[in-house]
Amino acid sequence: MTELYIGLMSGTSLDGVDGVLADFSGPRMVVQAHASAGFDAAVRSELLALNTAGPDELHRAALAGNALSRAYAGVVQTLLQHTGHPARAIRAIGVHGQTVRHRPGDFDGTGYTLQLGNPSLLAELTGIPVAADFRSRDVAAGGQGAPLVPAFHQGVFGRAGETVLVLNIGGISNLSVLGADGSVLGFDCGPGNALMDHWCQLHTGQAYDAGGQWAAGGQVVPGLLAALLDEPFLHKAPPKSTGRDLFNPPWLAERLAGHAGAAPQDVQATLTELTARACSISAKCYSNNSKLLAICGGGAFNTHLMQRLRAHFPGVEVVATDHLGLPALQVEAAAFAWLARQLVHGQPGNLPAVTGAAGLRVLGALYPA
Repeated sequence: MTELYIGLMSGTSLDGVDGVLADFSGPRMVVQAHASAGFDAAVRSELLALNTAGPDELHRAALAGNALSRAYAGVVQTLLQHTGHPARAIRAIGVHGQTVRHRPGDFDGTGYTLQLGNPSLLAELTGIPVAADFRSRDVAAGGQGAPLVPAFHQGVFGRAGETVLVLNIGGISNLSVLGADGSVLGFDCGPGNALMDHWCQLHTGQAYDAGGQWAAGGQVVPGLLAALLDEPFLHKAPPKSTGRDLFNPPWLAERLAGHAGAAPQDVQATLTELTARACSISAKCYSNNSKLLAICGGGAFNTHLMQRLRAHFPGVEVVATDHLGLPALQVEAAAFAWLARQLVHGQPGNLPAVTGAAGLRVLGALYPA
């Protein structure tokens, strides 16, 4: 039987869907194809709105899940066309879904994490089994439900006798510490692109700051940066995870209140510096003198942010994961292909040392074709 899996990722940046078709039949995973598709403006706007409480949420969330599944199905078809594989050759699609709430441990001691999507519809549209809802079981076992990628990072980027740091910068940033001794630690650092993208859209009309060029022309506002860095989450010990539930426009507006005279471009420079500092604060506590920091996610394409990361990690080689054999935009989608494979084979997908769960758990639910 084939060991071909498709992984689909739509992250907190809300920029669209990345997908890979990966072959796990050999000693190391091989990505046979990568495809992506942006969200249309209406879908993106609705997904963003559903991150906060609003009217008729259940109805709107259900329809948004259907729209997401149609977008996912389009990426799946592109991957099949690129490789020539029939749908029946794919063991399963691993799909992350779109996170609109992430509150592990809150309210009743268990909390919840919610990713929109309609796996049943995706299975109908593609004729391929769908693995979804990976985070909930870890949360049920007392974990954060995130990050789930460090175990995958260890298999792809781990090096015997060398500690490697892998930093994913999507809407939120998360770090994996792959120990020289085989140990793995991981946690969310804080904001990635989410606040930068919001501010850029608000003041330039562009969805993101391409290459960080707008931020690069500004000046960091020291008092504002201090107010942003005063956020307790940034200094909390792992396990920890976060999302737009915390790092959102109202959070930013509250901290901007005392800096109303700051130029928008200077605020952008300060938000970029916040992302770099948030990544470095905890990393320095747990990096075990690593000399290699590999960046994946959309942040790897922000030249100014990469420069700021290099400034905060002196003596460390800071490169995109492309230099380690897996392109930056393929890493998270490939991780969910791996998680689908773990589920199909009845193998655990979480690391309790990372999420804080009570133990290893098989993650996700499988929707047959």
